[in-house]
Amino acid sequence: MVWLHPFQVGHTVFEMQLIKKKRTRELLLIWFFITPSLLIFTLYRIIPLLWNGILSFQFWSPYKPPEFAKLYHYEEMLMYDDAFWQVLWNTIVLMASAPIGIALALFIAILVNARIRGRDIYRTIVFMSYPVMTVAVGIIWQWLYNEKVGLFNYILMSLGITDKGIPFLQSFNLALPSVIVASIWQVLGFYMIILLTGLQNIPPSLYESAAIDGASAWMRFRRITLPMLKPSIFICFVIGIINSFTNFDLVYVMTQGGPGHATDLLVTYIYTMAFKLSKFDYAAAITVINFLFFLGLTLLANKASGGEAGAVDVGK
Repeated sequence: MVWLHPFQVGHTVFEMQLIKKKRTRELLLIWFFITPSLLIFTLYRIIPLLWNGILSFQFWSPYKPPEFAKLYHYEEMLMYDDAFWQVLWNTIVLMASAPIGIALALFIAILVNARIRGRDIYRTIVFMSYPVMTVAVGIIWQWLYNEKVGLFNYILMSLGITDKGIPFLQSFNLALPSVIVASIWQVLGFYMIILLTGLQNIPPSLYESAAIDGASAWMRFRRITLPMLKPSIFICFVIGIINSFTNFDLVYVMTQGGPGHATDLLVTYIYTMAFKLSKFDYAAAITVINFLFFLGLTLLANKASGGEAGAVDVGK
């Protein structure tokens, strides 16, 4: 047994008290910095989310007291509202178009990553579509698709392909593909930057070794480029999913969800129900379904990435 001098014991206790006080000060400092953010997040995210969930189970109107509605709004939505299923399908189609934009962006990223003259200018030109305000993008593409004075119809009629203008945004079959093209164009530059960054992080020695071994350009792309770009492609795909749930401005400016519900997304349908028809309780129920759908897709995407999306290695 080792005996400690009373002075040594007191010194050890004093050090432990200092360490405890230091940790307490650090903890208070941490809470001092994160408390404003937590309050703002709670005020503008958590409380509205909880209130929206409660509202979806009520008959609510600003002109009379609320009444408990049980599952009435969900039953109406899932069993009797055909427009809801059309809107949900439109959202899924817009989300499924993300791989098209990613593939185009990857093709452009590979081109501008090559040693060609003026590649910085090409990168800038492609990226310029992303910083443009969504409302401006909608106005530009609305003019391009215009049946009478639009650029696309002018080119088609000049080439003799059609005798009269095509109503791109007024056609039930063409409206959604037309909006998807505009949406892809807007985010194409951002996809390209993400993928270009991934390409530049691939060691050139891998391509050189593969070329020495006789691998063709396609094999190098398939065995080296695509596997090394998996994190970048995953980020682009997640952005595409988010875009399909939040692309309100573009749709509202170009078509306002029409014709009919041909271009309505969940977010625009919620707006119509709440602020045009004043059915706030029904809009709340659609918002809950929208949230659960988005949450499910997020969990699936996280699982597909190995379950480590957003993980931080803090070390030991």
